[in-house]
Amino acid sequence: MKLYRPVGIRELELIKQSGMTEFPPRFPEQPIFYPVLNKEYARQIAKEWNAKNPPDYAGFVTEFEIDDQYGAKFEIKTVGGSIHQELWVPAEELAEFNKHIIGKIKVIESHYGENYQGSKTI
Repeated sequence: MKLYRPVGIRELELIKQSGMTEFPPRFPEQPIFYPVLNKEYARQIAKEWNAKNPPDYAGFVTEFEIDDQYGAKFEIKTVGGSIHQELWVPAEELAEFNKHIIGKIKVIESHYGENYQGSKTI
């Protein structure tokens, strides 16, 4: 199952620290980890949310795969239009979810807002 996750700079740095093999734990106020099912939706979040909001004004689209059987156990939620589909993974299951990632997490797009300051190399 191919999935996408829009992230900001701070989350991307934590992913890099893992060797591009896992997503960082959620904060207590974040009970759900929600990778999305299509690139268009991930791009929309990265461009229209991450790249337009402080503190970083940058958004990145990551792409990764998990094994189909494991991924099928999670509920898919449609949270808007037909492209707005997310896989809802309870935060307490994220460590196990990370074990089912096949290969590396890849950054496939970068988006920078008008107020971005810094290098545009990832």
